[in-house]
Amino acid sequence: MKRYITLFITLIAGIPAIAQQMDHMQPDTTKKAPPHDHAKMMAEMKRDTMQHSMRMNSQFSLDLPMNRDGSGTSWVPDETPMYMYMVHGKKWMHMFHGSFFARYNKQDLFNQGTRGNSQFDAPNWLMYMAQRKVGSNGLFAINTMFSLDPFTVGAGGYPLLYQTGESYKGRKLVDYQHPHDLFAELSVAYTQRVAENTDISLSVGMPGEPALGPPVFMHRLSAMNNPDAPLSHHYADATHITFGTATLGFRYKNVKLEGSVFTGREPDEYRYDFDKPKFDSYSVRLSVNPSKEWALQVSNGWLKSPEEAEPTDNVNRFTASAIHTKMLGENSYVATTLVYGQNRHHGKTQPAVLLEHSLQLNKTAIYGRYEYVQKDAGELDLETLFPADPNFSINALTLGTNRILTTIKQTNLTAGIQATYNASPKALRPLYGTAPIGFQVYLRITPSIMKMGGSKKHMDHDMNMMNM
Repeated sequence: MKRYITLFITLIAGIPAIAQQMDHMQPDTTKKAPPHDHAKMMAEMKRDTMQHSMRMNSQFSLDLPMNRDGSGTSWVPDETPMYMYMVHGKKWMHMFHGSFFARYNKQDLFNQGTRGNSQFDAPNWLMYMAQRKVGSNGLFAINTMFSLDPFTVGAGGYPLLYQTGESYKGRKLVDYQHPHDLFAELSVAYTQRVAENTDISLSVGMPGEPALGPPVFMHRLSAMNNPDAPLSHHYADATHITFGTATLGFRYKNVKLEGSVFTGREPDEYRYDFDKPKFDSYSVRLSVNPSKEWALQVSNGWLKSPEEAEPTDNVNRFTASAIHTKMLGENSYVATTLVYGQNRHHGKTQPAVLLEHSLQLNKTAIYGRYEYVQKDAGELDLETLFPADPNFSINALTLGTNRILTTIKQTNLTAGIQATYNASPKALRPLYGTAPIGFQVYLRITPSIMKMGGSKKHMDHDMNMMNM
C-alpha cells in the first residue's frame, strides 16, 4: 500500500510544481508610458490581470467559466470550486486533477449476515486535460482519465453491500463495486461560437461519456469525500466509461441540449484493454443553470445490452438531477446533489433516489449520502432463492467526516472516517442481517482548492512590473 501512495504523490504533487501561481501577462518594459497615460495603463493592467486570473473559460464554451465543467460534457454550478493544478502555456492551458484513497473497508462491521467482506485497498483516478483557442471563435479540448483500480483495488472490485453492476469471471458482481478501467477517458472536443451566447460542440471519446445523467459521482463536489460509488450508480451515471461515444451539443445562454450515440455495453472484466465500439445506443439531455449556484438536468437513454451477464436485456434509463453549491468563504462551502434515476427493463421499472450533502469548513468536512434503490432478485444473483424475481427496496444512509492534515505543494493529505447504515428488506435479512453497518477509515490525497488569483499580492507584483 505504501508504494501506491508514494507513486500517486509523485504523479499528483510532482506534475504541477510550476502551477503554484497563474501566469500573468507581462508588459513590454522596453518603452516608457507617457506620464499622462500612466494611470490609465495601470488601470487597464489591473483589469486585464483580473480577467485573465479569474475568468478561465469552459472547455466547451468561450463564454462560460471553467467552474461549470462537470464530467464529460455535463454542467455543475458556476459556484463550484476547482481542486486541480493548472499550467498556462503560450497557446495551451493544461489541467491536472485526481484523487487517491488508501483505506480499510469493512462491510457488515458486526457480522450480522454472510454477504459482507473487508479489504485494504486504494480507489483512485487521475485526469489530464488541455484546451486552446482556434481562431477567434473556436475551442479545442482534450480530456483523459486514468485509474489504477485494477492494481490497487483488484479485478473483482471492492466490497460494498447491495451494490450491483457488471460481471467478473462469468458471474454478476454483487455486493462489490467494480474497479474502473485503466483507460477511463480519452476524448477530444471542438466547440464553435456561432453567435453571441450560442455554441455548437462535438465531443468524441474512446472511451468517453455520453450525454446521460448527472456528472459522475467522483466529479460531484457533494460526493468527493466519499470513497464509495453510490448504490444507484447503474441507475444514473454508470455510462461515464463508454468505449465509443459521440455527443453533439447546442447551447444558448444557460440552456444546453445534447444528443449522443454510444456503445451500450458496459466495460468488460479486462480492465487494461479497449472494448469494441458498437454505437448501438442513444441518449438526449437538457441542462439548465438558472443561477451560478444551481445546475439542473434531465436525460433519457436507450441502452442496448448493457450487462454482459444478461445480453438480451435492453434498458431504458431516465434521470433527473439538481445540484446546488454555495461558497461560504475562500475554503468553505456547502454542496448538495439530488438525483432520481430509473431503469426500465424486462418489464419492470426500478427507481432510485440519491441525496448527497457535503459541508466544508476550511480543513474539516462533514458529509452524508442517503439512497433508496429498488433491485430485483436477478440483479442480486438470488434467482434460485426467489424464482418469482421480486423487487427489493433498499435504504442506505452514510455519514462521514474528514480533516485536512497538511497541504504540501498545493496537495492535501486528508484523514477521514465514515459509516453506512443499510436497512435490509425483510426477505433478505437471513442473508444480510437486519441493519448491517459498513465502516471505513482512510487517508486521501488530492489537489487543494485552486486559488483564482486577483489578490492584492498579485496586483502589486504587476504594478511593480509596470513601474520598471
